[in-house]
Amino acid sequence: MKCTSEQNKLLRVAALLAIAVAEANAQDDKTSRRIVVSIPDRKLVLLESERILKVYDVAVGKPSTPSPHGEFKIVAHVIGPVWKNFGPGPDNPVGTRWLGLSVKGYGIHGTNAPGSIGKAASHGCIRMRNRDVEELFELVSTGVSVELADERPEIVARILAEQTPQNLKGE
Repeated sequence: MKCTSEQNKLLRVAALLAIAVAEANAQDDKTSRRIVVSIPDRKLVLLESERILKVYDVAVGKPSTPSPHGEFKIVAHVIGPVWKNFGPGPDNPVGTRWLGLSVKGYGIHGTNAPGSIGKAASHGCIRMRNRDVEELFELVSTGVSVELADERPEIVARILAEQTPQNLKGE
């Protein structure tokens, strides 16, 4: 069966609409997610509702330049960020991705110093291994809520309790 030119146009429009709907649904999934960072535990938790999707080790602000705490949003989503005199590349201190927060000058980003992960070492930002921030970058979008907690959040306490071996009394 041969399609007329008008039928071909309608099929193309229908295909474009289907793609747009799929992309919108995927975007909705990403914005229903949220991030919780436990500053004292140096953990970032990606949640969808109350379901834990991922847990990452991070670096947080050092005592002289602490990370802010509170509720923020991701407002920028940048591949190959520029930082001061550093363009994109392996020497860039903010790594390969930047998730800018609604508090000016702060974000979640990669690093050129992966040995700092798990420490209080940044200028206040949340620092991740490049491979981890690249993965997170694909899982969240602008508008996602980010909680930077200066005390251990319940969700992180639960995760850490599950990772601790059970008390083996008498064994």
